[in-house]
Amino acid sequence: MSDLSIMERVTQEMKDAMKARDKVRLRTLRSLRSALMNKTIDKRQGDDAELDESEQLAVVRKEVKQRKDSIEQFEEAGRDDLVEKEQEELEVLKEFMPEPMSDEKLEATLDAIIEDVGATDMSDMGAVMGRAMGELRGKVDGSRVQQIVKEKLG
Repeated sequence: MSDLSIMERVTQEMKDAMKARDKVRLRTLRSLRSALMNKTIDKRQGDDAELDESEQLAVVRKEVKQRKDSIEQFEEAGRDDLVEKEQEELEVLKEFMPEPMSDEKLEATLDAIIEDVGATDMSDMGAVMGRAMGELRGKVDGSRVQQIVKEKLG
C-alpha cells in the first residue's frame, strides 16, 4: 500500500478519472471525498483537526455499507438499473479497503484472545468480543468475529 492517506489517494485518483473521462469512477470518488470532508468538518474543534487513517477507513466502510444496503433494497424492488449503478460504485470503493484478514489468521488471533481472557463458555462472550473488536477494529467485519467466537465458545 502507498504512503498516501485515503484522502490523498482519492484526490489523486479523481484527477486521473477526470483525465480518463471515467464518469462512474469520478462520481464515486467525489462522493467519497465529500463524505471524508464532512467527517473532517464534524471532527474539527481546533483549526487543524485531520482524520487519522482509521477514521478515514471508517468513512470508506460506511460508504461501502451504504452501497451494499442500497443494492439489497434495489434488488428487492426489481430496479436492476440502480443495482448496477451501486455495484459499479461499490467496486471503486473496495479499492480503498484493506485486504481482508484470512480465516486462519483471524482464528489464531481469536484463540489467543480467548486464552488470554480465560474464556470457557458463552458467558464470557462479552469479554472476548470487547477485546477482539478493540484489536481487530477496521481489519475485519464484526459479525464475522462474532460468528467465530460463538463457534469457539459454544
